Amino acid sequence: MAKGLRHAQLAEVARECTLLGIRQASRAVTQIYDAALAPIGLKGNQLSLLVAISRMGEPTITRLGEGLVTDRTTLTRNLAPLERAGLVRLEVGADRRSRIVTVTPRGSKRLAEAYPLWKRAQARVIRAMGRSRWQGLLDHLSEVTALARK
Repeated sequence: MAKGLRHAQLAEVARECTLLGIRQASRAVTQIYDAALAPIGLKGNQLSLLVAISRMGEPTITRLGEGLVTDRTTLTRNLAPLERAGLVRLEVGADRRSRIVTVTPRGSKRLAEAYPLWKRAQARVIRAMGRSRWQGLLDHLSEVTALARK
């Protein structure tokens, strides 16, 4: 037991901490999507990156990080396997300090392969939660995400 904290205080943190609850739920959902995408060698976070980059066009790493609420170091680390696999390309931007990220034709093909697998994982989550609770969760998560952007 941590020195200075009583068992009741530790139980309170474990029971009520927003951070712990969201991180645990995030890991559980990640496992569902990772398993669904495994047949094509993609992970859920990689799908998220490919979708975000595709939707944004050719974002800089900074802009992509802002959109995903991710720090530059984590984003660069997560982009590296996609770049090695030839799914994204990183190029020097106009001001030589920025880096532009683009989805390659191979990455677009992988996205197309991922879609039906994602659709099945998505249906599993919605079915397990019920559509109304699932939609409520998405709404609440948007509100939580907005906290980081304030």
